[in-house]
Amino acid sequence: MDRIIIKNMAFYGYHGVLEEEQRVGQNFFVDIELYLDLKDAGTSDDLALTVDYSNVFRLVEHIVREERFKLIEALAEKICASVLRDHPVVKKVVTEVRKPEAPIEGSFDHAAVRIGRERQEIHG
Repeated sequence: MDRIIIKNMAFYGYHGVLEEEQRVGQNFFVDIELYLDLKDAGTSDDLALTVDYSNVFRLVEHIVREERFKLIEALAEKICASVLRDHPVVKKVVTEVRKPEAPIEGSFDHAAVRIGRERQEIHG
């Protein structure tokens, strides 16, 4: 299946189990892959037959900046569900949320979760 990929979106948010994370906030990075059929868009050059990347960016930005979750698992789940809800042509979405400032003692690049959801998995 074809894919639209948006990598390394950067946002400041207030997600975490610790009170400090919820009060002060930190940087989050998000990658997203949208699985859909791009043949009609590719052959017609018509934006209406695909997904507008800027709309997906703004949706993810809103969720990361305006909502609050204790777990990045919940943040990633919300992003997947919202993309599938708002973009009916998307059959599957994979989201990775990276938290480079996670409160872990020691040297590391980032903590992350990656989840994938298909349209039939979304209920409600």
